[in-house]
Amino acid sequence: MPRLVIHRLSMAHPGDVSALAALLDSGALAARTIRAVIGKTEGNGGLNDFTRGYFTQSLMHLLSRATGEAPESLVARIPCVLSGGTEGVLSPHFMVFAAEPGGGAEGLAIGTAFGPPVAPGDVGNDAQIARVAAATRAAMADAGIEDPARVALVQVKSPAGGPGLLLRSVAGGAMGAAFALGDVPAGAARGAALLKDLTLFSSRVSASAGVEVVRDEVVVLGTAPGWAPGLSMAVRPMADALDLAAIQSAFRAVGLPADPDVPSAQRPRIRAVLAKGEPDRGLTVRGQRHTMLGDTDLDAQRHLRAALGAVIASVAGDGRVFVSGGAAHQGPPGGGLIAVIAASS
Repeated sequence: MPRLVIHRLSMAHPGDVSALAALLDSGALAARTIRAVIGKTEGNGGLNDFTRGYFTQSLMHLLSRATGEAPESLVARIPCVLSGGTEGVLSPHFMVFAAEPGGGAEGLAIGTAFGPPVAPGDVGNDAQIARVAAATRAAMADAGIEDPARVALVQVKSPAGGPGLLLRSVAGGAMGAAFALGDVPAGAARGAALLKDLTLFSSRVSASAGVEVVRDEVVVLGTAPGWAPGLSMAVRPMADALDLAAIQSAFRAVGLPADPDVPSAQRPRIRAVLAKGEPDRGLTVRGQRHTMLGDTDLDAQRHLRAALGAVIASVAGDGRVFVSGGAAHQGPPGGGLIAVIAASS
């Protein structure tokens, strides 16, 4: 009977896994209980962002020394979902999700799954949607979640597919997970709709893509029988990057006061804060023009991460916030989603 434990750890540089090494050396965490890692590295978030692969390599070598298992085997069974870009007040960090002994009647559960190796360019199409949908269902089964309504969040990482395909791969991963959850109907979950019909979305899916992965990786979080209580999770859609009310609602739903921010004494209870955001294609935010999509000096997603990250961090009182851009089919168009996990005490 498992118990989900989450450690949120800071990083001094993209290859810094010393905080995790300290937990392993002290016996506070057993390496073999680690199920997934989700984190923010300080690269640019683009195709040439080496920081994600550098961190993954460092992580797998550390876990290999701790378990005796080859890094190649570890990377094939432990999803490592990384988002590059810690613009503004965002702080590099990673969250370690472990399933330790000690279950209960019902609690927050984790499940993981991998798709098959993906050929270059085979993303952003019907095949990717089907692959990710199958992996999402497999991750739900791994967590012991039978009812899709009990899924709080699906985190997807897909291969980038090469120049020009990065955002299509993100969209394909999002659509596949949304289809598996029933948030997008089968007839509509098609490659032809990707990045075009933004009325098709799920507010329970966060997807990204990168060159450091070779297959679709899926992490499912939700409630399931047999898992120990003690962690609460809330996910809210955001209408836009200024949706302070939605952000505060997510924190309050897990028992953290946010009036307007979480009091310093309560902040140690925060285990994870994850968000998706998207520059509005209508080029306005609440009726006022924005220039994110027209700036030729700075990528729009970097603008977005800095702006949304500051709003969320101001409520959390902590810059360790996983903010990922490219939110097509993930939350309302021009908006996104916010997810918060906290310990009950």
